[in-house]
Amino acid sequence: MPPSEKDRTLTHDLPHTWFSGGFFQVPVIAVLRGLSPHEAVRRANRAWDAGVEHVEVTIETPEAVAALTAVVSAASERGLTVGAGTITTTAQLEAAAAANASFTVSPGLNEEIVAESVRRSLPHLPGVATASEILRAKALGLTWLKAFPASVLGHEWTKAMKGPFPDVNFVATGGMQAATARAYLDSGVSVVGLSSDFATDLGASAVQRFLASNADRPAAAASTHNLLTQLPL
Repeated sequence: MPPSEKDRTLTHDLPHTWFSGGFFQVPVIAVLRGLSPHEAVRRANRAWDAGVEHVEVTIETPEAVAALTAVVSAASERGLTVGAGTITTTAQLEAAAAANASFTVSPGLNEEIVAESVRRSLPHLPGVATASEILRAKALGLTWLKAFPASVLGHEWTKAMKGPFPDVNFVATGGMQAATARAYLDSGVSVVGLSSDFATDLGASAVQRFLASNADRPAAAASTHNLLTQLPL
């Protein structure tokens, strides 16, 4: 059923505030995919200990919801929140809400999912890869978007898109690593999504060093300093 006129109005009134107010204070989000609940919690703890604030657990299969639920529980002990990723249907959105996810992420842009997210007051971060998709997202009131797949698009894509869309904030995910993340932040990306780095303590340490170095950047220092000064390198 198409959204009512009221729903379309709400779509313009709410989404632009979903990730405002310093929600993404740390320029890294951990993306956990295809893991058992135990391993997902272990990698989430590595991310949190490294200074990462937000974790996304993808739920592309029904079985993956158990991992999301486990990480949400672990996050609550730290006073943190967790997002659900790879949301491509409203049924998955419902599963994410039932698991107490605080936000959702999608590889693409689906107006029905955006409208349902508005109805549920559940912040949603849709994926885009073209200027046309960015225009569609902006028409829905969205100013925080996922650049996906970032490693294929490249950091020059972000620099090009920030020209006509300076008010859009990009979260770059897909094939990203701490070793290459700097170029994306320098091109105008606000947040990078890292995954494989959290598979080992060594990788997590690389993320921690990356965040520490990012704290020296004028735009980032105020938001990351307090998180990182207590972390051993």
